[in-house]
Amino acid sequence: MVLTNTLGTFAPEYGSEGLVSTRCDVYSYGVMLMEVFTRKRASDDMFVGDLSLKSWIERSVPEFTYQVIDANLVMNVEEENGDKFVELTTSLLELALKCSAHSPNKRINMKEALAELQKIQRGFLDEA
Repeated sequence: MVLTNTLGTFAPEYGSEGLVSTRCDVYSYGVMLMEVFTRKRASDDMFVGDLSLKSWIERSVPEFTYQVIDANLVMNVEEENGDKFVELTTSLLELALKCSAHSPNKRINMKEALAELQKIQRGFLDEA
């Protein structure tokens, strides 16, 4: 039996081969980050053919991050902090892309993801 990746949150190796590892969890974490900051689900109707949530973000970040960020998040950011918010979100989306690399061997692990999150947090708080 082959599991079809209809939700887009499962790692490719899980859907195609049934392989389970912590790298699968990292993949799902990356997809969750993308969904949170874009307010789009990996299974959204807009993602058809070669366009997926991940490819949409890859094409947009970093130059056009503001076009993929959930407008409700941006709306609540004070104008003078807008650029900083886009920079922060860009860093988080870049982390999400590292977590969701197609090959498990090219994905960062959760310890590395945590270290990146802490680095992003420090950078954001230092400049606040």
